[in-house]
Amino acid sequence: MDRWLWAVRLTKTRADAAAACRGGHVRVNDRPAKPATSVVAGDEVRLRNGQQTRIVEVARVIQKRVGAPDAATCLIDRTPAPPPEASVPVARRERGAGRPTKRERRELDEFRAQQGRLG
Repeated sequence: MDRWLWAVRLTKTRADAAAACRGGHVRVNDRPAKPATSVVAGDEVRLRNGQQTRIVEVARVIQKRVGAPDAATCLIDRTPAPPPEASVPVARRERGAGRPTKRERRELDEFRAQQGRLG
């Protein structure tokens, strides 16, 4: 498992892949995976990397690290797209207008406080 994760470039190093497996951040077909777990084509691999969870399907098993274009053919990415973030209007100043005055800063703070109460 750790060798495949490293070979298809889901982790930067093989040690990182092994640590993720030991830490419970890798699941194969909804079962916790150890670094020595073997994978076959068709397996679903879930890798939690920080706040992001990658869901990939094994298309081809490789043992050695290959170039990025070749590595991309070894997996099918099934990670759902992140939800769109709500856009909040941001106050913009004219270019070259300088820093806001104390009065403008107070108005901005009041505006932001009202937006916080509404949302």
